[in-house]
This record gives sequence, C-alpha cells and structure tokens, in this order.
Amino acid sequence: MTAPREELATSDQPAELHRVIGPKLLLFLIVGDIIGAGIFAITGKVAGQVGGAAWLPFLIAFAIATLTAFSYMELVTKYPQAAGAALYIHKAFGIHFVTFLVAFAVACSGITSAATSATLVGQNLLIGFGQFIDGVPTTPEAGMFAAIAIIVILALINLRGVGESVKFNMVLTVVSLGIMAIIIAIGIGAIASGHGDVSRLVVFETPADRSLFAAVTMGTAIAFFAMVGFEDSVNLVEETKNPNKIFPRVMLIGLGVCAVIYMLVAITVIMVIPTGDLLNPKNPDAGILLDVVRIGAPGLPVDAIFPFLTVFAVVNTALMNMLMASRLLYGMAKQGVLPQVLGKVHPTRRTPTLSIIFTTLLAIALVVYVNLDTGSGIVGSLGGTTALLLLGVFTMVNIALLVLRRDKAPADAFRAPTIIPILGAITSAFLIGPWARSREDWVQYEIAGLLLALGVLLWAVTWLINRINYKRGNISSNPGHF
Repeated sequence: MTAPREELATSDQPAELHRVIGPKLLLFLIVGDIIGAGIFAITGKVAGQVGGAAWLPFLIAFAIATLTAFSYMELVTKYPQAAGAALYIHKAFGIHFVTFLVAFAVACSGITSAATSATLVGQNLLIGFGQFIDGVPTTPEAGMFAAIAIIVILALINLRGVGESVKFNMVLTVVSLGIMAIIIAIGIGAIASGHGDVSRLVVFETPADRSLFAAVTMGTAIAFFAMVGFEDSVNLVEETKNPNKIFPRVMLIGLGVCAVIYMLVAITVIMVIPTGDLLNPKNPDAGILLDVVRIGAPGLPVDAIFPFLTVFAVVNTALMNMLMASRLLYGMAKQGVLPQVLGKVHPTRRTPTLSIIFTTLLAIALVVYVNLDTGSGIVGSLGGTTALLLLGVFTMVNIALLVLRRDKAPADAFRAPTIIPILGAITSAFLIGPWARSREDWVQYEIAGLLLALGVLLWAVTWLINRINYKRGNISSNPGHF
C-alpha cells in the first residue's frame, strides 16, 4: 500500500542542524570515505582477473560511480535533507516497504564493509606484531579472531558516543593519502631504477578461460568496492554551508582525486610486479601493495612498518561504517519499522546501545560465517557483498531521479543530463548479475539474501506487533502502511 510521499520529510524535526562543513572539510570527508580498505584489499584481486590491464576495471568502476554521483548531486540539491537514498526512494515511490528495504540494504552494506575492514586491520596487526613477537599466528583462524576483536573494540568506542567528526576524519585521511603517496613514490623509484616494465600495462591475462569482456566485467565488479563511500556524504547536507553551490563541485573533485590515486597505484603495481606474481603476494593477508615497497625499497622494514600504517588508513572506515549502520537501524526502530528495542538509548551516554550490539553481533556472525563456510575469503565475500548491495541501491536511486523529474526543483539545484541516470541505472544493474562474478563469489548473493531476509523478518514481526497494539488501542497511528 502506498503512503503520502512527504511522510519521511524532516519538517517535524525541531531545528536545523548547525552548518559547519565548508568545501575543504567536505572534500576530505568524501576522499576519506572512499580511500580506505578498498585500495589495500582488492588491487591484487582486480589484477588477478585481467593481469596487466588492471587499470581498466578501476577506470570503468570510476566512470560508473560517477554516473550515480551525478544523480546524487541532483537529488541532494533538490531535496537537501539528511536521509540519503531512503529519502529519494520514498519521494519517488511512496512505498514504505521499498523504502525500508533500501535503508536496510544501506545499513547492511555498512556492516559488511566494516567486517571487511576489520579483517584487514586484524590481519595487518598480526603481521606487524609478528615482526617483534615470536609465535604470533597469522593463520586464517587467527585473522578471524583478530577481526572479531577489532569489531568489539569498535563497538566499545561506538558505545562511548563517538560521533562522525569531520576533523578526525581529516587527520586519518591525511595519513591514508600519505601512505598512498609513499607507495606510489617508491613504485616510481623502482621503475626509474629499472625494476618496472611499461609493457605489462597492456598484458591481458586471466586465470580462467574468459573473454576480455567477461574478465573486465568481473574485475570492474571487484573494483567497485573501492569506489563506494561518496554516497555517505549526502547525509551531511544539512550541516554543509551553501550545499547547492558546493556539493556538486566537491563531490566530483573528491571522486576525481580518488580515481587518480587508484589509477596511479594500479599502474605502479602492474609495472613493478611481474604479471604472474600479481595473484601471489609474499604475504596474501597484507596484500600486493607491500610487495611494491619490498621491490622498490628493499632495505625498508616493510613488514614492521606498513601493517601498522594501514591500520590508520582502514580503521576509520570500519568505525564510520558501524556508526552509520547502528544509527540507521536506530532510526528505523524510531520510525516503527524495526523492533522498538533497537531504538533504546543509553541513559547517560545517549547512544543507541542495542542497535550497536545488534550490528556488532551481525558483523561478527558474518566474519565467522565467511571464514568457516566459504572459500572466497573475506574480501571476495563481504567486500563483494558491500558492492552488490550498493549497486542495487544505486540502481534504485538512478530510477528514482527519473521519476522525480516530475517535481519542480529549486532554481539553484544541479541538474544532470537525462542520459546520465539512465546509463547509471543500466550499468549498476548490469554489475549486479552473476556474469559479473566468478562462481566462488556467488556466495555474495547468499549473504545479501540472508541479510535482507533478516531485515524482512524483523520488519514483519514489528508490523505484526504494531498491528496488534493498534487494534488494542495502545498506539494511535495505523501501522498498515509499513
């Protein structure tokens, strides 16, 4: 059943948020949200699909992400409210259940992304400590327990009330960019000293009997995980100064900066490391980027330094993802579409305690499930599930934009050419299909399906309880539109 499209509007909120974010802070937020686990975790995996042509999937993933970014730019300037994709979907279709699925998918993408990041942090910490303490295990099981420990620590920080601080994000973003600059500089030095081969950039090599189109498609689906994050910035529109003027420009600049960095990293890796070695880094848990440092700076104690540096580059992504997921579930509980218990707030910390605990347990369960029951690894399973969920959301957002063209926009709102949301919807939907994943990565559909099924179950239980309470007169609003 449809409901009035304005029901999710924020006009009943008490006051406007304080607009403190200028273009520089917004740029650091967008770049910091994109630069993180993705570049460390998937560069080698993308190269494993197409060999020396690994730069091509990154370029295509950037182009597809940019299409959807244009749609977000129009929507955020047309509806400058901090609700993101759920708001746009609701205004376009007015169906609460569809809105709920989109919001829950976004929350789940945060949980899967955080689980991926926590695993990468845990593995790198084990590698780092192993350089100073004998006997530190680096087995997959040890990595699993390390990831669980990281997730628990993030939950404890979350429970203490740590919010989204753009200044803190700026510091960690600078660290991340510094690490990228070091890796690129060392790679360039290695190339200059004769350890690089530019001809590798056009070498197509895939471990399976696939066509170039199929291999690039699969590589692009993997690379897309590195491009997500820009969509989170729309939730800060109510705290941004003059958003209709600066949002489009800053979002494009942020995406462009990240694309250039990723392309430089990919090209450096391909030129420095022989194509046959791209799938076999010296330490698979640390990733292929550290092999560039080993070749370019053999005297540098890379295993002792870089594992700890990657922690700074990745842990903020995991924390922000868990914060976002817990707050989304809290908000849905307050709206009455998830069990009200998830809307409970700690009396002194004022944090959504049970939502934090629930998302933490879900992230832990995902890490355990992937480690014990699948063969594609954390990055392939959970990182890929993050991209899968967001590709579904991006498809819906692009379609919503086309539907919402019927509404009059403010005079200063950004407007994307009509072909852009059409191409954005088509390309995002295309990357959802099984042809964009190898057989072992089809577990992503299973994980995404289980997460959404859990959400639907929670929604159904909440609907039933609300319906009973309405009939008994315990609540005044009819929950039938949920």
